[in-house]
Amino acid sequence: MDFLTIDPKYVSKILERFLVQEVHKAGFHKVVFGLSGGIDSTVVAFLCARAYQPENVTALILPYRTSSPGNIKDAEFIAQKLKINYEIHDISPMVDSFFSSDPKADIIRRGNKMARERMCFIYDFSSKHKALVIGTSNKTELLLGYGTIFGDLASAINPIGDLYKSQILLLAEYFGVPDKIIKKSPSADLWKGQTDEGELGYSYHEIDSLLYYMIDLRYSDSMLEEQNFSAKMISDIRNRIQKSQFKRRPPVIAKLSNRTINQDFRYCRDWGV
Repeated sequence: MDFLTIDPKYVSKILERFLVQEVHKAGFHKVVFGLSGGIDSTVVAFLCARAYQPENVTALILPYRTSSPGNIKDAEFIAQKLKINYEIHDISPMVDSFFSSDPKADIIRRGNKMARERMCFIYDFSSKHKALVIGTSNKTELLLGYGTIFGDLASAINPIGDLYKSQILLLAEYFGVPDKIIKKSPSADLWKGQTDEGELGYSYHEIDSLLYYMIDLRYSDSMLEEQNFSAKMISDIRNRIQKSQFKRRPPVIAKLSNRTINQDFRYCRDWGV
C-alpha cells in the first residue's frame, strides 16, 4: 500500500511538536494515557516519551480479571523501557460490582463498562495530578466508530487520530517497538479470544486501503468497485462510518437562541487561554 506509506521520522517530529504545543496551550505540563500493551498505546507512549521529560509522562495500565497477562507484561515492559511513570490498577472490582445486580449483562455492555471505567481512572488521575489526557485511537478506529464513546475514544488531544492502523505499524517499526507487540493480533482485550479483525470482518490491510480511497480521495462506490473492492465491503464500511458519526461529534444541542454552542458559538479550543 504505497499510498499509505509515511516518512516516520518526519511524522514523529510533527506529532512530538503537536504534543508539546497543544498541551502547553491547554495550560498543562504533564500527560497521562492508558497503556494496554497494544501497538496504538505503545506508539503514543513513545511519542510522549520523546516529547516530554519522563517524569512528566504517566501510563496507566488498567486490566480486568480476564485481560491477557501477556498484554499487562508488555505494557509494563514498554513503560520501563521508556523510563516513564506507570501505575497498575485492577478495574475488576468496580466492573463486577456494577453488574452484580444484572449478572446476565452481555459482553458488549461489559466491554463498554470496562472501557469507561478505565477512562474514569485516567481522568481522575488527570484531575489529581494536573496531567492532560492523551488519546490512543487511530484514524481507522475513529472512522469505523470502533471504540466506546466516553471510554477509549475519550481524550483531550489525540496525536495518532490521523494515522491509519497500517501507518501506526510503520511508526512503531521506526521507534523500534518489539516485534511481539507489532505482530500481535490487534485486540481491545475486552473478552477472551476477542480480536479487532474478527469483529470487523475484514483485515486492517483491506479496511485501510478502502478507507483511503473512500475518505481521503472521496471515490464514489462505482470507482471503489473499479479498485476491486466488493460491493458488500463498501456497503459494510460505509454503514459503520455513517452509524458512528455521533461518536465523532460533540452532543447535538437544540437551537433556541442566536448563538448555540457548537453551532454558532465556535472558537479554537485554546481561545482565550
